[in-house]
Formats: sequence, C-alpha cells, structure tokens
Amino acid sequence: MNRRHFFLAAGTAAGCARDARPRLNVYNWSAYIDPAMVARFEREHGVRIRYGTYESNEEMLAKVITGNSGWDVVFPTHSRLGPMARHELLTPLDHGRLPSLGNLSARFQKPGWDPELRWGVPYLWNATGIAYNRRQIPEPRGWDALWSPALRGRLTMLDDPEDVIGICLLKQGLAFDSTNRAELARAKAEAIRQKTLLRAYMNAEVRDQLVAGDVLAAQLWSTTAAQAIHSAPQLGFAYPAEGFPLYCDNAAILRESRRTELAHAFLEFLLEPVAAAANARVAESATTNQAARALLPDDPVLYPDDGIYARGLWPPALPAEAQRYRDRLWTEIKSA
Repeated sequence: MNRRHFFLAAGTAAGCARDARPRLNVYNWSAYIDPAMVARFEREHGVRIRYGTYESNEEMLAKVITGNSGWDVVFPTHSRLGPMARHELLTPLDHGRLPSLGNLSARFQKPGWDPELRWGVPYLWNATGIAYNRRQIPEPRGWDALWSPALRGRLTMLDDPEDVIGICLLKQGLAFDSTNRAELARAKAEAIRQKTLLRAYMNAEVRDQLVAGDVLAAQLWSTTAAQAIHSAPQLGFAYPAEGFPLYCDNAAILRESRRTELAHAFLEFLLEPVAAAANARVAESATTNQAARALLPDDPVLYPDDGIYARGLWPPALPAEAQRYRDRLWTEIKSA
C-alpha cells in the first residue's frame, strides 16, 4: 500500500565488492533521503553504505521477517514499529549514542506509538487530506465534500484501503480504526455509493491530473499535494473537520544487525539539523526535527498549525483478523 510519490533514488556503493571499508546496510523508502547526505556520512565515518529501497511496509517486512535479511537500518511506519518490536525484529535504541534526540520537535519526543523512543527515531511524517482546485470548487470542510455530485468524473480516492475505509468511517462519526463489522459494513456502503462519482482510485499519479485541471478534488497525502501545489498555485489542500490520519516513518535498527554501533551513528547523523533538512527537501515531506525546521521554508500543507494538527489521529496496527477482514472489504468495494 503506497503512501507517497515514489521514484528511483540514487543508490550508493552498490557494487563495491572489493571495498575494504566497514559497511552499513540501509533499507529505506524510495526517494526518502538526500544522496549527498549518504555520501557525506560515508566520508565522515570512513564507511560505505549499501542502500536499498522499498515501496511499502509489506515489502520491507517480507524481507526482514526472516531475521536474516542482511539489512541493518529500516524505516517502518509508526503503526508497524510496535508489532516489529513484539516479534523481536528490532534492537532497543541506546540513547547514550543518540545525543541529538533533543532536536526532535516536542510532539515527537514522546510519541504515542513509542513514548520512550525505545524502538525508533521519528524521521519524516505526513497526513491524508483533500487536494482541490481553489478556482473551481469551494474549500472542502469535511470528508462529505468528496460525495458531491458536482465532482462526478473529476474526483479520485487513494488506492489504499486504510485511508479509504477509514474516511468512510470518519464521515459517519465512527472511529477511523474501527474493527466493528457492522460499522465496517456501513463504511463499505458509503464507499460503494461514492463509486458512481469516481474517476479512479489512484495514488501519487493523480498529481499531474490535478495540475492539469482534469481532477478537481482528490483524497491525497500531504506530501504529494505539496508537490502539486508547488507546480500549480491554484490548488489547495484541506484537512477535514472530522479528523484525518497521520503517518510517521521511523529509523530503526534490526535485531539481526551486527553493526549496531555504526547503525546508531547513522541514526545520530539523521538527527543533525542540516542532514534532516536536506532529507526533508528531497523527500518533499515534513521533518520531525525542530532544529531542521529553521532551515526550511514554512509550508502550511506539510506543517499545519496546532489547531489543525490536534484533529489528526495516528492509526494503530490492527489485529491480524481485523486487517484481513478490511482487505476483503476493499476487494469487494473495488469489484462492486
């Protein structure tokens, strides 16, 4: 389930079989780090980084679940961090080796999913809201705006069951992460009712259609919306009144790693303001690093004010049975 605009990031030192320097194996989301920062870390620490990319948490987990993946550092989304720790896939962080944790903004110093920062360092974050054409439609106030007949054929929703089913629940005043089957049936009915209006379910690829004016409104991630708005100022982004999901990816060290000292050094490097700002620019996402914010332009799409942020929610990991049921509902919604 993709949540971002992906493109192939530049790898480093992939084919250096005869390189005698110590090696760190980093497995990250695509286009989620500045290659110049990777090169800088290599120079400063006299190491080489084997850098690989993935495009979903599921792809990453399929590799590391064996405990013999060969990777040292990964970047799971917040809802995957706890389950990975419970399955003994992660090594606890040594805060003595991470003196720059204080650079994190207050809201990420003790996040709900990992209050002691025991398993991961918050890295980049984003939210889901509504991208819209300000010249052609009024600002959406709530998720129900995406059921307007005026948008027929010029509306898209994410190709992501968590986000689509979740907002169908929020629209009805229900919990985004509900596991109640009667409530989920109501969400399914809402999604099917909306299908007559939809152009398609799509993720970041809708960006160009928004810029061109072919799509007037889209359920979309804030990162992709910010990219579109930079290209087309007539676009806007709304955080609906009922609430919206937030997502944070965290740098974590795998328990299988035999390079934990070097891995901690890499996490500490990611916390440096210059490196954090550079990585946020390349990813076109929001940094968790307050010290880095001073080096970045203010962007209300990526960094909503405190009043808006307070309406956000951090979806937890669902029990396996509940997740399977939602996946089945998603198949039924798309085939309806």
